Amino acid sequence: MDLLATLRTTGAVRGFTADPVDDATVASVLDTACFAPSGGNRQPWRVAVVKDAALRRAMAGLMRPVWEEYCGANAAGHRPFAFGRSIDAPPVAVPNALIDDIQSVPVVLAIAADLRDIAIMDGNLDRPPVVGGASIYPFCWSILLAARAHGLGGVLTTFLSRAEPAAAPALGLPADHALVATIFLGVPTHQNTKLRRNPVNSFATIDRFDGDSFG
Repeated sequence: MDLLATLRTTGAVRGFTADPVDDATVASVLDTACFAPSGGNRQPWRVAVVKDAALRRAMAGLMRPVWEEYCGANAAGHRPFAFGRSIDAPPVAVPNALIDDIQSVPVVLAIAADLRDIAIMDGNLDRPPVVGGASIYPFCWSILLAARAHGLGGVLTTFLSRAEPAAAPALGLPADHALVATIFLGVPTHQNTKLRRNPVNSFATIDRFDGDSFG
C-alpha cells in the first residue's frame, strides 16, 4: 500500500477470522517494527508472543475487572482513568470479544519497555510522566502498520498495564521493565478504513497553543 494511504486508513481491528497467523509472519512483522525510532537508538522493547492458553486466560482475568471499571466510569459520564485516577462508579459488565475470547485471537503480544533505557524527561514534574512513551509507542504503532502490510489487522490496548503487579510474575516481566501494551493481531473480519478525525485547524495553532489557528 501507499504509505500515506496506509497511515490514513489503518483503523483499530477487534474482530478476527479463524485463519491462523504463522510464526514467520509474526517474526516478519516484528523485524519491520524494530526499525521504529527510540531515544538514543536504545530499542528498549521486549515482546512476549503469548501462545499458552492458560496464560492467555490469566491475562484476560486480569483485564476484565479493569475493563468493567472503565465501562462503569463511562456509564457514569466520566473520562475513565484520566491521569490514572479511578472513578468512584460501580463497574459495568460489558462483553469484550478480545478479553472474553482471548484464546481464539490469532496473535497476542505483550509489550514491555526497559525503563533503564528510557529518558523520562518529565519525571520530575508534578503530574504523571508521559514523554517516556516516545521511545516505545512508535514501535507498537509500527507493529500495527507492518501487520497491515501482511493483510492483518490489530489493536493496541493498555488494560493489562493497570494490573502489571499481578501480570508480571505470569509473564516473567524482567526487573526495571514496564508492561506498556498488549497487541492483538489477526486476519480482520472487517478493516475499518473510513476514519473520522478532527481537522488540522482544530488542533494546530501558530507560535503558541493559544495562537491563531493553523491550516
